[in-house]
Amino acid sequence: MAGYDVTVIGTGPGGYVAAIRCAQLGLKTAVVEKWPTFGGTCLNVGCIPSKALLHASELFDEANHGFADMGISVEPKLDVAKMLAFKDDGVAGNVKGVEFLFKKNKIDTFRGTGSIAGQGKVLVTAEDGSTQEIETKNTIIASGSDIARLPGVEIDEKRVVSSTGALTLEKVPGHMVVIGGGVIGLELGSVWRRLGAKVTVVEFLDKILPPEDNEISKQFQRILGKQGFEFKLGSKVTGVDTSGDMLKVTVEPAKGGTAETLEADVVLVAIGRKPYTEGLGLKEAGVAMDERGRIKTDDHYRTNVPGVWAIGDVIAGPMLAHKAEDEGVACAEIIAGQKPHVNYETIPSVVYTYPEVASVGRTEEQLKADGVAYNVGKFPFTANGRAKVNRTTDGFVKILADKKTDRVLGVHIVGPDAGTMIGEVTLGMEFGAAAEDIARTCHAHPTLSEAVKEAALAVDKRPIHM
Repeated sequence: MAGYDVTVIGTGPGGYVAAIRCAQLGLKTAVVEKWPTFGGTCLNVGCIPSKALLHASELFDEANHGFADMGISVEPKLDVAKMLAFKDDGVAGNVKGVEFLFKKNKIDTFRGTGSIAGQGKVLVTAEDGSTQEIETKNTIIASGSDIARLPGVEIDEKRVVSSTGALTLEKVPGHMVVIGGGVIGLELGSVWRRLGAKVTVVEFLDKILPPEDNEISKQFQRILGKQGFEFKLGSKVTGVDTSGDMLKVTVEPAKGGTAETLEADVVLVAIGRKPYTEGLGLKEAGVAMDERGRIKTDDHYRTNVPGVWAIGDVIAGPMLAHKAEDEGVACAEIIAGQKPHVNYETIPSVVYTYPEVASVGRTEEQLKADGVAYNVGKFPFTANGRAKVNRTTDGFVKILADKKTDRVLGVHIVGPDAGTMIGEVTLGMEFGAAAEDIARTCHAHPTLSEAVKEAALAVDKRPIHM
């Protein structure tokens, strides 16, 4: 078999984007994928299907609780099977799109589990056990991540589910207990709460969305509480009894104390994800790993083994699809001899609940810890004309700017369409924008993004509409 310039193991957002960019740069490229479809966790059982259900459930919730106030009388009826089919159709369209892009860019595909088989070699093991060897000058490991498991709690994907099983429940649970108050737990908890479930979130730390700015986290928790979420913070699940018709979840204070038992129809384990590195032949090849099981790389995605590179969830940094994509592009360009750069200070994150939570850059807590002097500008959506007329006034925009230079250091939004609005300030931060630059930029009226401009004005204590 003719050799390849680059072989990519894994076709999630990092892997497929890396492969396409390699092909664009004239490198002979192959991909190895063990799943029946391309796209990895994100497209198949993660980002894309969860967003489909979030969209559908939000419309159902709006029809039940918001339409009447706008003069629209309806009696919505829930068909869970059809909603899941809607989700599956969206997934199919996306994974077929990746397949089309591989063909368009003349990327060869190999089905099976890829592993490092020595210098310049990748072994592909098919499901039936047959193998074939690929000769390659460079190998990019983009194998992604797997669900993190809670010791002593067995996931059966029926009643005790991971994010994967939570996307395929055949009926709305009466009570869902979510273990973990992070992005995945709150998004999937939102889906089933909107469809009629009681949802209780158990979080080990004393706040939900632990990486977020504290003020944003607290406000968001209040909003979710008004929606019907119940929270047990500073608490840990020590066991789930599956012997009866109802699950019995044992919850204890994180710092020790009296346990309580919650009864649930479904338990969602959403305590995070871990790098997927099993079966890749890394140990045998001598690829260095860190204490958290991630592949060690230098600033240019090189491992300690010549010709072996790694990107995305298997290396350090936030486990975000768009972070993996940017790394995939950069890695491909470095292999081709270019000198790209990924700015990790401007990687946005979004929680696709309602309202959304979006952030980029640093939090107040991080700035305080580092002794950075800063100014704060905040503007609530209650004072935004578009939000008022749409009755979407929960939340606010918060901008943190350097006290001396006015350069934007972090932006945090909880509110309607926050995930779209964060793009504006991410671009601004990439170009070193000051809060004044955003404040002086004309924003269309009436739009939600005017709240971003007003928050920038508030950094200098001169908002117009507050």
